[in-house]
Amino acid sequence: MTVTPSVLQGEFIGLEAKVVRSSNPNQIGIRGKVMDETQRTLTISHKDKDKRIVKETSTFQFTLPDRTVIEVDCKVIVGRPEDRAKKIVRRNW
Repeated sequence: MTVTPSVLQGEFIGLEAKVVRSSNPNQIGIRGKVMDETQRTLTISHKDKDKRIVKETSTFQFTLPDRTVIEVDCKVIVGRPEDRAKKIVRRNW
């Protein structure tokens, strides 16, 4: 699968995610299923607990349904999920 800006406009709830970088060192390595998404946070189910991670200061690895792993600097997905679907993503890679 080719990773395109349209992937960033999709739904992240239900995907497997791992925190690979964060301004909070205690959050690095948190992995699990994305349970909820708000304008500024992702909630990940980690070891039967829900962990809320701030998007703006974190980088995630998401595993897509076809098992493709993408790394996303979440600064580009800050905003309400329903608005992100309408937003034009500038390609920075």
